[in-house]
Amino acid sequence: MKRVYKTVAVDEQQGGSFCVTLDGRPLRSPGKRPLALPTWQLAEAVAAEWDAQGEEIDPYSMAMMGFAATVTDVVTPQRDHVVGEIAGFGGSDLICFLADGPEDLVARQVSQWTPWRERAEKKLSVGLTVASGVMPVRQPEETLAAFRAAVDGVGDWYLAPLHTATSITGSLILGLAFMEGELDAIGAFDLSQVDEAYQVEKWGQDREAELRRAGLRAEMKAAERFKGLISGEVC
Repeated sequence: MKRVYKTVAVDEQQGGSFCVTLDGRPLRSPGKRPLALPTWQLAEAVAAEWDAQGEEIDPYSMAMMGFAATVTDVVTPQRDHVVGEIAGFGGSDLICFLADGPEDLVARQVSQWTPWRERAEKKLSVGLTVASGVMPVRQPEETLAAFRAAVDGVGDWYLAPLHTATSITGSLILGLAFMEGELDAIGAFDLSQVDEAYQVEKWGQDREAELRRAGLRAEMKAAERFKGLISGEVC
């Protein structure tokens, strides 16, 4: 898609939200919905992405716009579905599954993951079932309900970065800790990569796998920035 606009600006709307304008016209989402952004910081970041485009518009270079569009076109219209999808990760949470060997890998998983399971149990007042090997495990119904309630308590604008963090790490426990500021993006990602890091130490680096991990780390950092922009903590 070619760039056909010249000027990019931010305007405040009634109700305290903000919009980005292209040549004076309010920007809309890909789904043609009004893009009403909750903070001036986020609006400025989205505007900067549009302003930085060259003759051809590259949607993949506009991470903040992507998150904002996801909230507008997916999260808000289908909130119950999105909440259920995110909460579903709690039923098979990565850090509730330990390897059945080698012993040093298991020890590493135990030392790094146990504090976060215990934090979740205390915060949600639930018990978590932990399995070893490939045996399937189902969390108690009250635990699943608590996970659902925790996700349902997250506002629409925060559900988008929570979804990213949870799906990348494979852990709702780590995703919630990330959203609550107990973990930063790289800390949460590294905790989800205990097995992969162990394999790299044993067998060396695989370039394709490392490129994939670098992409996932970048997505986590983008989710962290978006979270900061909607809370007003990042400029």
